[in-house]
Amino acid sequence: MTRRNQLLALFCLLAFAGLGVLYFQHWVVQKPFGIVLFIGEGLTPGRLAPTRTFGLGAEGRLAFDEMPQVALVSNYSNDFATPDQAAAASSIATGVRVDNHALSVTRDGKNLETLIELARKFGRATGIVTDTSLTSPTLAAFYSHGVAPFEPTGLALDLVQRGIVDVALGGGSADFLPQNKAGHRQDGRDLLLEARRNGFDVVGTRAQLEAVPGWRRPKMLGLFSQGELAFADLVRARSEQPALADLVRRAIELLQFNRNGYLLVIDAGLMRRAAQTDEVERTLAETLELDRALAMARRYAGENSLVIVCGDVGVGGLSLNGFPFLKDSGVALLGMNSAGAPWFTWATGPNAKKRVPGPLAEASPGVQAVPEAGVDVSQEPAALYAPLALNTAEDVIAFATGPGSEAVRGSIHATAIHRIIRDNF
Repeated sequence: MTRRNQLLALFCLLAFAGLGVLYFQHWVVQKPFGIVLFIGEGLTPGRLAPTRTFGLGAEGRLAFDEMPQVALVSNYSNDFATPDQAAAASSIATGVRVDNHALSVTRDGKNLETLIELARKFGRATGIVTDTSLTSPTLAAFYSHGVAPFEPTGLALDLVQRGIVDVALGGGSADFLPQNKAGHRQDGRDLLLEARRNGFDVVGTRAQLEAVPGWRRPKMLGLFSQGELAFADLVRARSEQPALADLVRRAIELLQFNRNGYLLVIDAGLMRRAAQTDEVERTLAETLELDRALAMARRYAGENSLVIVCGDVGVGGLSLNGFPFLKDSGVALLGMNSAGAPWFTWATGPNAKKRVPGPLAEASPGVQAVPEAGVDVSQEPAALYAPLALNTAEDVIAFATGPGSEAVRGSIHATAIHRIIRDNF
């Protein structure tokens, strides 16, 4: 009789334990430990097929294609149908539409709380990563307010003084250094020295980045170039600098030791830089770099993390034309097809003969106002000339996976990305 009671008690215990597990799995809201947000500059639905075909062939599968949740994302700003970099990023960072050229502030100058500021309130570690400069408008929207989005030395000061980012990896060291140390700062301040005094490890090479133990408290400022990092095809420079995937891996390794989880924001900005100058091969190669970084993030963050990839605003209007063969990829798609027509074309940019009328035709500093003599504009041409390819009014695209990713579906505005992440803190 005693043995029967013992077996009955054991059975009841196991049954209650099983019900408890089912209840936790299906009814208790589980917050993701890690939250990784990628911003692909220029990532529109029309970019996917050319990238897939160029990199892998039409039948290939990108890391994007393995993401279970997909949404079209509208991105109009508070005053224009087409946002600029600052307004597009601010929508994601704050959940509020702002004016073009505004950096996470309202029209009357009120600061808007960003995802990084919210994450710190919930005890999460925070990180930013980019293949351009840490002072790019896209990243600055997450840690700064009101500073002009294209004044990088002011943004660098904000990043170091506020100290709300635990791990920051990218380029742009010149914005942190005074002129007597080959920097751009006119106030004489050495922000790298100030960061060290505030407890940050400051690294500047791939070897130094890899040498930092993963178990250490996440406090790191990594600057691997005076300006932007090198494009993927610049082999010599890239051999000395970490790739975007390397930066993402190291950031996750450092941030994941915070017991309350982390938020990591990644800006894939070289995609924009290549598109602005109508460089097809580099544009698609850098989009593939984002795809590799996404695969790395999913591997290191794990299934219990929320991973979101979202475009910001279309650039240049790139199209793959004609009828490539099913197995064509890489250089087979560059230049002219068998009919003598270009495989790729742009809507606007410097690789065109016909100028955009009015003020858009005015050159930016250091940019040719008209095509240089001898430039062959028949190769991957643009329809209308502009010193830099123009932003386009079109939806971007978002992908997501992990706890809370189910809300990334259908047609949403960029501000919804903020709310989805905020609700999972």
